[in-house]
Amino acid sequence: MASRATTRDVPVLVVSSAASSERRLNPSWTISQLKAKLESVTGIPASAQALTLRLPDRPQGTSISAEDEHRTKLELWSLPPYAEIHVASTDPASSTIIPSSSSVPKYEMPVETYSSLPDTVLAYKKSHHIGRFDPHAPESKEKKVADLWREIDVAQITVGARCVLSPSKTRRGTIAYVGLIPEIPGIGPWVGVQLDEPMGKNDGSVAGRRYFDCDPQYGVFVRPERVEVGDWKELGLGEDDDDLDEI
Repeated sequence: MASRATTRDVPVLVVSSAASSERRLNPSWTISQLKAKLESVTGIPASAQALTLRLPDRPQGTSISAEDEHRTKLELWSLPPYAEIHVASTDPASSTIIPSSSSVPKYEMPVETYSSLPDTVLAYKKSHHIGRFDPHAPESKEKKVADLWREIDVAQITVGARCVLSPSKTRRGTIAYVGLIPEIPGIGPWVGVQLDEPMGKNDGSVAGRRYFDCDPQYGVFVRPERVEVGDWKELGLGEDDDDLDEI
């Protein structure tokens, strides 16, 4: 049976070489139980994990380890809320860093050249009067905008409501904005969500204009059809959910 969040759970920041994520753990867990749960979060096998507890008054860190990790419980370390647990790998093979491709030169076709090619998506849209090449596009846009606002009303998408984002449903959060965003291409309303985990793309602002306040990577703007409103609680570290496969 999966462990569920209780009043004794403690929020902590799990930090690894790949990413960081706020999670909840229970002091009654053993070190072995914690490592097993951290494996799906960090990608580091439990047998190769080296855990270090770091506090503001102890930046050098304290090792979370014991001779019998199957019996030793986390309560021995008196974990305060929002302490940092750093997870390092003792296996050199798992620490290989993949070089970034950002420095690799990329070919970009000139717009004029692409527009002149016969067998492209652009050429297909032109010949079939699709999108901006549709003479009835203004009417279609008005209908689409009206449909989006109607969907917002039907789905009860309102500021302050809890939600989960589709299609993967791995990201949960609170709706922080509903309305137009001229800085984003496309017509109609958008929904701004403050996520529970740093799995977003912004801090609630777009192109320098702020729509709501949140920490970096906790904000995201999506179309209404991707928002499902409901009583979606924040996930703890031990929750049975695909969320643990993604940071």
